[in-house]
Amino acid sequence: MSAFSMFVDTLRLASDDGDRSGRIHCDWEVLSATGHLVRSSAAIEVAPTSGLGDPRRFTHVAVVGGLLRAGDPLDAASIDFLRRAAAAGVPLIGVCTGSFILAAAGLLRGRRACVSWYHFHDFRDRFPDVKVIADRLFFVDGDRITCSGGAGAADLAAHLVERHLGRGPREKALQVLQVDRARPASAPQPRAPLSMEAEDERIRRVLLLMDQSIAEPLSISGLAKAAGLSTRQMERLFAESFTASPAAIYMQIRLEAARWLLINTDRAIAEIGGATGFSNPSHFSRRFRDAFGLTPTAIRNTPPPTEDILA
Repeated sequence: MSAFSMFVDTLRLASDDGDRSGRIHCDWEVLSATGHLVRSSAAIEVAPTSGLGDPRRFTHVAVVGGLLRAGDPLDAASIDFLRRAAAAGVPLIGVCTGSFILAAAGLLRGRRACVSWYHFHDFRDRFPDVKVIADRLFFVDGDRITCSGGAGAADLAAHLVERHLGRGPREKALQVLQVDRARPASAPQPRAPLSMEAEDERIRRVLLLMDQSIAEPLSISGLAKAAGLSTRQMERLFAESFTASPAAIYMQIRLEAARWLLINTDRAIAEIGGATGFSNPSHFSRRFRDAFGLTPTAIRNTPPPTEDILA
């Protein structure tokens, strides 16, 4: 609901002067193959305003996703509509888990898709043929646009407004929404692994990249380059923020991920080591014991603490 509302409301506020909601400068429809109400995970129902029809009547077609679950999230007619839109060159937008729907329809093959950090691993596991990123708010890959969702949907809508209508309507819409500034596509998602706080956006992006690359760790120089930093600059910023080197923080992220997997899954210890970037089991065990005082086997065999039950 947040992604849908933020996206549409940004268009609404940019489409007219003041707050009159006239559809003067841009317009939109809520499409459905069936005409049935669309029930959100918040139990709020949205009424479609149009059938599918010819996708060429739109400048963009956006898919706003909901809860991830088994089964087909869209009917066959809607999937066919998206494929016809793609064939006609109409840009497709995946908002929040809408990117999963586009990928499942085969419409993101060979593309780069931006998803929420929360859904990064799910997406990567389901769609290994799609390059997935979660270090920014949204990503424009030609006629495919994907967005992490939430408030980032307003930033994406503002980007489209500026592209088609100019900066003035964009600023007006964001100001009414009480968004203090337009964030670009490259702005990092506001989440830091392991509850680490970093004021510098470049360091926040590095943390996200580390979190997303635990199975195949990136080089420190590669991380610095991705964040627009030199290796020396990145080391200085990490020392200021964490009093630790980037390599030490990266190792901590990987070991924390390994501990979570040991406690919460029944995957083999060797498999968990490989999934967190340790090809040598002995090296994994030694590093783990140094960090937590117990071996991976001992952590797995330790019963969880008993929780108080409040009446």
